[in-house]
Amino acid sequence: MSGTTEITAAALMPADERTREIAEDLYQEVAAAPIISPHGHVDPALLLTDEAFPDPTDLLIRHDHYVTRLLFASGVSFAELGLDRSHPADPRDVWRRLAENWHRFAGTASGYWLQHELATLFGVHDELSEDNADEVYDRIAGVLGEPGFRPRALFDRFGIDVLATTDDPLDDLATHRALVATGAVSGRVIPTFRPDAYLDPAGADFAARVDALLDATGRPGSFDGYLRALEDRRAHFIAHGAVSTDHGVLEPFTADLSREDADRLFRGAREGRLDAAEQRLFRGHMLFQMARMSAEDGLVMTIHPGVSRNHHEPTFTAFGPDTGHDIPVRTEYTQNLRPLLNAFGTTPGFHVVLFAVDETVYSREVAPLAGFYPSVFIGAPWWFLDAPDAILRFRSAVTETAGLYRGSGFIDDTRAFLSIPARHDMARRLDSSFLARLVREGRVSLPTARRIARDLVDAVPRKAFKL
Repeated sequence: MSGTTEITAAALMPADERTREIAEDLYQEVAAAPIISPHGHVDPALLLTDEAFPDPTDLLIRHDHYVTRLLFASGVSFAELGLDRSHPADPRDVWRRLAENWHRFAGTASGYWLQHELATLFGVHDELSEDNADEVYDRIAGVLGEPGFRPRALFDRFGIDVLATTDDPLDDLATHRALVATGAVSGRVIPTFRPDAYLDPAGADFAARVDALLDATGRPGSFDGYLRALEDRRAHFIAHGAVSTDHGVLEPFTADLSREDADRLFRGAREGRLDAAEQRLFRGHMLFQMARMSAEDGLVMTIHPGVSRNHHEPTFTAFGPDTGHDIPVRTEYTQNLRPLLNAFGTTPGFHVVLFAVDETVYSREVAPLAGFYPSVFIGAPWWFLDAPDAILRFRSAVTETAGLYRGSGFIDDTRAFLSIPARHDMARRLDSSFLARLVREGRVSLPTARRIARDLVDAVPRKAFKL
């Protein structure tokens, strides 16, 4: 027999009755506020084509590596999940695998998001199980063809004011251009400049990407030409509404090199003859150069380091990237970023948002940096940390040093379009819970807490991302 689940007013709220009442009051200040999503991975073509979602599995499972990784760890193969393109799986069978393992998602953030989506979008309040798997599948499948469940209608229903995508520097951004020209959605859909593959000489296709960059911009093959080519593409993104760049580095190492050393390393990188130390030095200099460009053109620089990508090589070979086996590593910011911050940390208009998957750096490094440098903003809990307990730990770790106005606002960082409102709602409930505790402890007045709650979902992200 399945249990029932509800997204009640008390969900994710404090257990103490009086504190919960304050938290619920604060939550009502922001529950219906528009969503600002300045970093994510939703494909903009989803909104341009506005095609109906094909089936519940494609909608809620196949593209969400939070879900597929835990199922894989529980013994469900990627082939059973339909991730092997050479041997497609029946979507209903994949859904049944999720239902059979539903109990394994108890207490996880992904379990909460799925529960939220099922309840608020599809009216499914019974817990998913083997007994009701087909019934729930049919209920969802039955509404996916309705006009109200097309991507554009959901975009408006979710109340999305800003949705940023993540895009290759050579993308012509025709999809974004068409979305603006047609007025397809009520909010802004903006691109984000993601140049990692063009900056890392350790990448197998680095030389080919640099050649393509130079060809696309007509710039010469010198280091100076390479820098001008990157600046050209950034200008293209700005012209299409971009407000930020995105840097997914292993470590936030930066280095300010002489032009002679940079020229030498660039030549070696294109020829594939740099050793590991030289590759690191070149990457560090290019992260420094990205900051220099942001200080000049105004794009907000976001850095999210600390993840060993594609940790399991056989899975990467068989199924490609973003399939759940990216694993966090330790991160150091204070010394790694010193060259960058010495050069640009107090430059008017320069903004850099520092994310972390290593919780230890929040109170030790990120909050102190943001508490001094006007340019530094604290990135919201990201990836493995965008979960209830981790978000509350994050607030406790950074607030006493940097306050509540030096952050980025919540970041959903998702490819799973339907989970966006669930994730933002979770963050709003948890921030309300944290603020309620401060009110109860006499550290913040209730009127001030109400203002902060509103600012955390609006003024704070708008300032950090120049929206």
